[in-house]
Amino acid sequence: MDSRELFAKTPPLRLFFIAALPGAVSMLASALYQMLDGVFVGQYLGETAFAALNLAMPFVIINFALADLIGVGSAVPISVNLGKGEKREANNIFTCACIMIIIAGTAVGALLYAFAPALMALMGAEGEFAALAVQYMRVYALCSPVTTIIFAVDNYLRICGYIRGSMWLNILMSALSAVLEFLFLGVFNFGIWGAALATSLGMLICVLIAFVPFLRGWALLSFTKPRFSMAMTRQIVSCGSPNFLNNIAGRITSIIMNAILVRLGGETAVSVYGILMFADGFIQPLLYGMCDSLQPAVGYNWGARAFSRVRAIEKCCFTASAVVSLGSTVLVALIPGLITRLFVSDPAPEVMEMSVTALRIFALTYITRWFSFATQSYMLAIEKALPASLISVSTALVFPVLLIAALYPLGLTGIWMNFPLTSVLAGVMSIVILKKLRAGLNRPDAPQEE
Repeated sequence: MDSRELFAKTPPLRLFFIAALPGAVSMLASALYQMLDGVFVGQYLGETAFAALNLAMPFVIINFALADLIGVGSAVPISVNLGKGEKREANNIFTCACIMIIIAGTAVGALLYAFAPALMALMGAEGEFAALAVQYMRVYALCSPVTTIIFAVDNYLRICGYIRGSMWLNILMSALSAVLEFLFLGVFNFGIWGAALATSLGMLICVLIAFVPFLRGWALLSFTKPRFSMAMTRQIVSCGSPNFLNNIAGRITSIIMNAILVRLGGETAVSVYGILMFADGFIQPLLYGMCDSLQPAVGYNWGARAFSRVRAIEKCCFTASAVVSLGSTVLVALIPGLITRLFVSDPAPEVMEMSVTALRIFALTYITRWFSFATQSYMLAIEKALPASLISVSTALVFPVLLIAALYPLGLTGIWMNFPLTSVLAGVMSIVILKKLRAGLNRPDAPQEE
């Protein structure tokens, strides 16, 4: 189906099932490589290696965040320009964005490789714990010029209508990473660096496959002679800032929490925090995939001033996000022991007790998390970058850091309570932002539907 017909004419509920469900599966498959990373490292290399992975992971994600900034930031103006019928400008943004991602991956990868030992020392890690974290981070840093673009091309495939293709590509990436990681760790007995290499090779193979439609002229978007401009760069940065700031702010929060956890509970506390993050890494991609997959359709219809259709699509997005989020609360609360054993093969009693308590508190997060998540995605899709950035930064950094200070006297329990309380505060902020948007659209001088 042509993407114009899909975005403009398909009934909203049918559009949701065509775009959002494959998008959710796609993002979940894409995120599975991180979860499988944790499973394989925890099962084959032990608790110290698992803790080292979790200590390094925030820096690895920061490496990918810049590519995500450019990928998401370019996807929004590309969709809006296609909605306006300005295909030439859409192709230029697409081409320039791909070049920018490769340059950014090279620069950030070089910095992370050089400063990896100093960063781990700053976190308070020592000995084998620090050495394993440095090994893991450096492999990702070396591969970043050719792997980071995988997170952007996913957006471009969906814009061009390759929704199922994007889904299968992400499934392939996770499958390749899992097979290679099993071979490297379980058969060849490589160290933690083998886990990072396996994932990077899986990404590289999928990057090569993903660009075939664009290079062969099969896709709606195509490469053209790049025309860079400050206005275009500002637009990409502006539209991508909410997701980027969310990624960076979230990783800064993780770094702060890891540093505190190393001092409060050592490797065990870092491992439990890692289990929470891996559980979140299974749930959040479902929410992100549904909302992110509908962004091209929302942006297209916003550019075409079909505001009633925008509202109908977003109603599906908010409803589905609530269902997934509340279901996740129940699931995590019911099986905390099983989740723990997935990442720690033979947990000591104190590890199990700490993890079960943390997971049951953490499960409360998803009672309200869906609302701010869907609101942020909506603001981003209609080029309201400032409110989207406020939600993302507040959720990922401002609220958690304030709550770390407020709940510090409670020790580790205060760290686990941080997540659900942050979610409540983000939900309140989202309600205020949506009310202001509605008031603005109801003004007499506001743009009218065509």
